[in-house]
This record gives sequence, C-alpha cells and structure tokens, in this order.
Amino acid sequence: MVSPQLAKALAEAPQQPDAKAAYTTILSNIKELSSPSSITEDLKALADAVFAASLGVVDTRAILSKFISTLRSLENHHDLWITIGDHLIKTITSQASITSSLQEEVAQIRTHLIATAHEANEDFLLAAKTLSEVPLDSSQRRITDADKVSIWIRIVRNYLEVDDSTAAEMYLNKLKNIMHTITDPEQILHFKLSAARIQDSKRQFLAAAQSYHDISFSPSIAEEERLHTLSMAIKCAILAPAGPPRSRVLGRLYKDERSASLAAEEFSMLEKMFLDRLLAPSEVEKFAQGLAPHQLATTSDGSTVLARAVVEHNLLGASRLYVNIGFDELGLLLGLDGQKAEDTTAKMIEQGRLKGSIDQIDRMIWFDKGDASGEKGSGRADRVVGKEMRRWDGNVQALAEDLERLTDSIQSEFPEFVAAQLVAA
Repeated sequence: MVSPQLAKALAEAPQQPDAKAAYTTILSNIKELSSPSSITEDLKALADAVFAASLGVVDTRAILSKFISTLRSLENHHDLWITIGDHLIKTITSQASITSSLQEEVAQIRTHLIATAHEANEDFLLAAKTLSEVPLDSSQRRITDADKVSIWIRIVRNYLEVDDSTAAEMYLNKLKNIMHTITDPEQILHFKLSAARIQDSKRQFLAAAQSYHDISFSPSIAEEERLHTLSMAIKCAILAPAGPPRSRVLGRLYKDERSASLAAEEFSMLEKMFLDRLLAPSEVEKFAQGLAPHQLATTSDGSTVLARAVVEHNLLGASRLYVNIGFDELGLLLGLDGQKAEDTTAKMIEQGRLKGSIDQIDRMIWFDKGDASGEKGSGRADRVVGKEMRRWDGNVQALAEDLERLTDSIQSEFPEFVAAQLVAA
C-alpha cells in the first residue's frame, strides 16, 4: 500500500507549473516520504505516475536517470533494484510510442540495476541473461567498443561463475574481434583472465597454465592476486598431459623465484614433476585438496584428470630409471593393472610424448633414452632386438679393434718375443 505522504505528493505533482521538477523532488525526498515496509509499492506508484503524466521524452529521460541514481543510493536493497527495474522496463516496453526513444535508459536499468543486483545476490546466471538482453547494435543509441567490451566481459565472468564455459566462450569470441581497439588495462586484464579460465574449464590445461603465468606478471593486480594466479598456473601445468610441451612449461614455472613461496604441497609437486621424480599417493592426495571441482572431474575412462596426469608423469619417471620393464611390474609401479599400463604406454608413444617400444610377446616395454619431440608418431623407437644386436656388434668390434692395437704395440716394442711366440704357435 502506498504511504499517505507519497500519495499526497503524487496527487499534487501534476498541478505544479513544472511537473518534471515536482517528480524529481519526490525522488530526492523518497526516504522521508516512504518507509521500509512500503518502499516497493511507493516506487512503483511513482513510476506509474511519471509515465501517466505524459511529460515528453526529454523530461521522462531526465526523471528516469534520477530514478536510477536514487535506487542505486539505496544500498543493500538489491531485491528492490530488481523489482523496480523490472517494473520500469515493463512499463516502458508497454508504451510503443516511447520505447525506441528510451533504449539508453532501458540499457542502464538492465546494466546498472538489475544485473548488478543479481551479481550481488550471486544469481550469476540471471545476471548474464539480463546483460545479454542489452541491445548493442541499435541505431537508436551510440555504442562504443569499450561499452561492448564492458558488457561482454561481465557476461563471460558471470557464465564462468556457474561453470558454463560454452556460453562464456561464445561471448569471448565476440570480444576477440574488438579487443585490439581497447586500451584500458583493466579491461584487457579481465579479457586475458577470462580466456585463461575458459581454457582451464575446458581442460586445456597447458594453454591455461601459460596464460595464468603471463597474467601473474601484470602490474595491474595486487601482489596477492599475482601469487594466486601463479598458483593456478602451477596447478594447470601439473594437470596437463605429460610430454615435452608440459616439461617446458614446468621448467618455466620452476625457475620462477616466486614459486618457492607458494604452498609447500604445490611447490613439491612442481619440483618433482620438473625433475621427473616419482610421486607418492600421499603427495597427490594432499595436492588434490586444493583443486577446483572441474579439475577433479572424471574422464571418459573413469579416472580423474589428476590421476591421469600423475600416471603419465610416473610413467615418464620410470622411463628415466629403467631400460625395460614388464607390463605387470610397471602396472604395480603406476597403480594400474598390466593391461592398463600397456595401453597408457602405447598411447604416449603413439602421441610422441614417450620414446620406446612394446614387445607384446614377452610382455615387455623398452624405453629409449632421450626426450620425445612431442610430434605424433615420433616416440616409436627401432625394434629393440635389432637395436640391441647392433649395440652388441658394436661392442664386439670395439673390443677386437682394441685387441689389435694392443698386439701391434707389443710387436713394435718386443719384436723378438712376438716372433718366438708365432713360431711356437
């Protein structure tokens, strides 16, 4: 129910010489004319009175701007912002004669009132949908690239808050077309951070690690945030598929002097992975406690992203320790059965992330020393039997050559002794 004081003021406003000024005064004094229990109905009544007065587009715009600023001054009344904002938009769109002329005001209501209120209430999906309704290609209002970026970045961030990376990426792709025109460091930073979060959400961990690490050097953010971003880079690098590209990223992070100041379990995992040391289950379990839910999601084979990364890393570590190993023994080392160990090894060899070959008859894996190139198919080594035979032949030939040199030296130094031995033979 409308408060008596406001009802009286609304009744007198149309009779004033300057109706616009009268309604503006009412908005300025709304806290005195209304009460917490009636504020919602009072503001709705005021909005209805303004549009019923048919003040004209110019005056209506001025009053709507005052309406928006008045609502924003009522801090911590986010539900009120949403209710009154929705009522204003419904009222404007119901009057076809002024709808096109008030597009800027409708955009401000959605952007500064409704969407902001949803974000404050942590209703991020509703905030994203509200912002997506703001027209950015209208001929009725001037829209700069900076305005578009501001809206689209908010949409991306809201979708990421509800883990909808697909919808977020759609708006990020729009941003890519105009970011080259933006000079605001804060907007550029938000764009880069959003891109990294999308890569992270889509399990493109290697690219995400590189993006996070680059952001961690930005002077635009506080030192605490830079360290947090560095921590995210380390987590993503650890979760990335094992192989030469990841090794390069791990090396870059390990050599970053700031890494040693992070949580002990993070730096310990980084160090062991960079140095190709085997990881114990207890270390992995402790590290997993700091991961985000999507980083612990299960893959198509039923294992988690972290478990797969650790298995592949330990397999690389085993290749540094062993020349060959049986399927079952490798499975015991990796915490897998023999068949799964063989499949994992075959996949890494085929993808060029591990150098070696598999002898399925003897159920043995032979590791080839040296680093794989990372190119598909480059990990397949020569057949082990032929390679070992060539190595054996080389050793025999070297021994024979050494023996011949020794015999020549003895003959040149002691010719009589050699001659006597040859006659005796």
